[in-house]
Amino acid sequence: MQKTRESFLVYLGKAMIYLVYAHPYPSQSRANRVLLDAVRDLPGIEVCSLYDRYPDFGIDIVAEQAALSRARLVIWMHPVFWYSVPGLLKHWFDKVLSYGWAYGDGGAALRGKDCLWVATTGGKLETYSVEGIHQRPFADFTRPIEETARFCGMNWLEPSILHGAHEMEAPQLAAGGLQLRERLETWLATHGGDASTAGAGP
Repeated sequence: MQKTRESFLVYLGKAMIYLVYAHPYPSQSRANRVLLDAVRDLPGIEVCSLYDRYPDFGIDIVAEQAALSRARLVIWMHPVFWYSVPGLLKHWFDKVLSYGWAYGDGGAALRGKDCLWVATTGGKLETYSVEGIHQRPFADFTRPIEETARFCGMNWLEPSILHGAHEMEAPQLAAGGLQLRERLETWLATHGGDASTAGAGP
C-alpha cells in the first residue's frame, strides 16, 4: 500500500510536463523513439502515446483535459506527415481543445502554459526552401501548429525540429535526443515545483 501511495504522490506532485506522442506506428519508429526514450524518464514528465492509448480513435476527453490541467509544459511530438500532424493528433486537437475549455467563452484552461513542438522530417532543412523540393521554408508549415497553441493562450516555445531524420545515423539521432533532454532539464530546473504547486496551473 505504501508503494502505491508514493506513486500517487509522485504522479500528482511532479506531472509538470505532458508529452503527447503521436507516431502512427510506435513500434516501428526510429527517430521519434530515440527522442522519446531520451526524455521519458525525466522527473515530472507524463507520456501519452496516442496510437497506443487510442487505437480506435476513441479519445478519453476528460482524462486528456485532466492531464493538460496538471501540466505546466505541453509537448506535441510526432513525425511530420504531409506538412502537418498525424491524423490522430489532429483528432486529439479537435476533441480535447474544445470550446469553453481551451478557447472561447470561459475557455482558459491552457492559458499561460508553455507549449513545445517536437517534430521530425524526412527531408533535410535545405529541401524546405524556394529552390528545394518543398518550395517553401519550413516556418511556413509551422504556423498552423503555432496558432493552435496561441489561440488557446499558450506560450509558444521555439520548436525542436529534427530534419532529415530518415538518413541520420544512430550517433546523430542520439545527439538530437541528448539536446532535447538537456532542454527539458533546463525547463524543469527553472519551473519545477512540489506536490503543493505542480498541479495548480500556471
